[in-house]
Amino acid sequence: MRASLLWLGVTVLAVAGLTTLAAAKASDVAVFRSAYGAYIKEGSDLAKAMPCLVCHDKMPATKTGLNPYGVDVGKAAAGKAFDAKVLAAVERLDSDKDGFSNIDEIRAGTHPGDPTSKPRK
Repeated sequence: MRASLLWLGVTVLAVAGLTTLAAAKASDVAVFRSAYGAYIKEGSDLAKAMPCLVCHDKMPATKTGLNPYGVDVGKAAAGKAFDAKVLAAVERLDSDKDGFSNIDEIRAGTHPGDPTSKPRK
């Protein structure tokens, strides 16, 4: 009986932990959409990457599986609340090293973490 209660408690904690993790991801997406929603146009590379692949390298998304943009956002967010200031801190960077700043890519609807996705010149 005690073992059953213990497992029930562990299960409840695990589900609560996953729910909290999912909520954190949703809030990160909300921050990105709030800052850059005007640039997320249907059919664009940026829209295709939404919501998870803007920062993550593959699905299912993991905490360590980040693309270059996600790595830079993570560094900027280290020890801070994730908000628009964190995103602004990486706007001038060229995370994917394709010759365009992150903000220029976002404004063009291209993917700042993918070197094959870049604005037209």
